[in-house]
Amino acid sequence: MNPNSPIDPASEPVWAVLGASGFIGSALQSTLASRGITVRYLKAPRLTAVSTDAAGILAEAAVLENERLDLAGALAGAEVVINAAGLATPSGTDSPALRGANALLPVLVADAADAAGVRRFVHLSSAAVQGHRPFLDESSYVQPFSAYSRSKALGEAALAARTQKNCGVVTIRATSVQGPERQTTLTLVRVAASPLASVAGRGEAPTPVSSVHALTEFTATVASYDGEVPSVVLQPWEGATVADVLRAAGGREPKRLPRWFCRASLKAGYAVSSLLGERFHGPLRRLEMMWFGQRQEPGWAEAAGKVPAPRVAQVLDDARTARQRVDPAG
Repeated sequence: MNPNSPIDPASEPVWAVLGASGFIGSALQSTLASRGITVRYLKAPRLTAVSTDAAGILAEAAVLENERLDLAGALAGAEVVINAAGLATPSGTDSPALRGANALLPVLVADAADAAGVRRFVHLSSAAVQGHRPFLDESSYVQPFSAYSRSKALGEAALAARTQKNCGVVTIRATSVQGPERQTTLTLVRVAASPLASVAGRGEAPTPVSSVHALTEFTATVASYDGEVPSVVLQPWEGATVADVLRAAGGREPKRLPRWFCRASLKAGYAVSSLLGERFHGPLRRLEMMWFGQRQEPGWAEAAGKVPAPRVAQVLDDARTARQRVDPAG
């Protein structure tokens, strides 16, 4: 369906997607098309939020009557709505725009989905909300460490605090999602092919680095699932270790560094970054993930038998091959 085409109220129920022009949203288009799903693409309203707690976000959402009515009208007849919109700025600073996009918008969409009679609302959040803890899971425990992860955690908290109505709300915590043309992935490929490529110890730690293909397949599965789905689900692990990722992305073996050296370096780096207003928290977190990874606890996907096929090695290999074509010397 053309995103600019008029909405026919008499048409069959469709799925609505916000953020279709973004990295995940554009990939989601291909996945839904391959499943024969008719999609209505909606532009997300630009919002700002001054609140830093769930109650405040709910109060701000409650006064957006015109925006809610407009969005509910656009959702009329939709069976499912997926929110892939937001500001993906892991290294950014806190701002009303960041909180508006990542915390206030999900609540507004959920309220509009209720008003429009939508069956299920799927909101794409980030596993970054659980921060530096040793493992990721589907619990309500969060430990955000940056402005971006705090805004995502605030969105989750606000959705959990709002009064549930007929529309089922599911939040998917996406992990470290990679795509062949994503700038984050291209940076990873450059690092993996350089002398900086390294892991802590033997490099056998599991990593949540994942593929956009697996995420979109999982999102479509969650959205179409006939039974109950928990309010928070974690994108399943694709089976990669930190060394696997660097080999696939760089085509070479990474260096092995002493774990104590890596821990001490990160501790010092975060201390300096904190003094500078968290300026380097984003790059340091990427370094931490490259060295130590982060394991994932099995969740709903594993229990329901809904784990998508792993594609992360292929995505990283494709990105490396594409870079070599553009820059053979690199």
